[in-house]
Amino acid sequence: MKIHFYKYQGAGNDFILVDNRKNAVDHHNAQLITHLCDRRFGIGGDGILFLQNHEKYDFEMVYYNADGRPSSMCGNGGRCIVAFAKFLGVIDAETEFLAVDGPHYAKISAEGDWVSLQMIDVDTINKDEDAYVLNTGSPHYIKMTDGLKDKDVYADGYAIRNNDTYKEKGININFVEPTETGYFVRTFERGVEDETYACGTGVTAVALAMAKHNNQAGHINTPIKVLGGDLNIHFNYDGQKFTDVFLEGPAVRVFEGEVEV
Repeated sequence: MKIHFYKYQGAGNDFILVDNRKNAVDHHNAQLITHLCDRRFGIGGDGILFLQNHEKYDFEMVYYNADGRPSSMCGNGGRCIVAFAKFLGVIDAETEFLAVDGPHYAKISAEGDWVSLQMIDVDTINKDEDAYVLNTGSPHYIKMTDGLKDKDVYADGYAIRNNDTYKEKGININFVEPTETGYFVRTFERGVEDETYACGTGVTAVALAMAKHNNQAGHINTPIKVLGGDLNIHFNYDGQKFTDVFLEGPAVRVFEGEVEV
């Protein structure tokens, strides 16, 4: 069987996209997913997304991590699938689609390469010693760090992700350093089990955690630099709950092709 696919990237977070509106691909196959995401023997990607029909929404987003397992929400993947839906003609300038953590609203530029994605509201941020722990559709651990440019993110992230507290369910590890205009973030992602060039739910979690850390309130705009480029998060915070949370950034189609499976 041949699968027609598209490759997208959002600030270096790269994904395989498949139009599965006709349910031609049975994606409940971890071995198939890991093969397609393999960077040496497959197409290569941090994950794979299937765009499927849904009776109540413009489309449904089904996402798997590169390890072949169904994943929690992927923010950059969500932005990429919105760009993909526009490319396919499923949507125009706005959409409401269904993901694993519920419905999401998004809007996209006329050029189709800049997506603003609404994330879930957040009302709980916990502490693990000096780190912040919260869920923005996926669970995240946020740790302030000096000298982040030279940090061994793989080794340090792997150690935290696999400690006694987080080993069973896993968690994404985000290291954060303030910049003149916002923050620099590097992330070790569970499911990929490596550092990625960007993590959408991760930078969202960082922006919220830093607002709490700095005792900010009101409408807050937070620019964040990642290895793959620049992202922006804006939201409202009343001191108790984060609402109207939007993740914004590029979503670019890289290439398309067919693969025999």
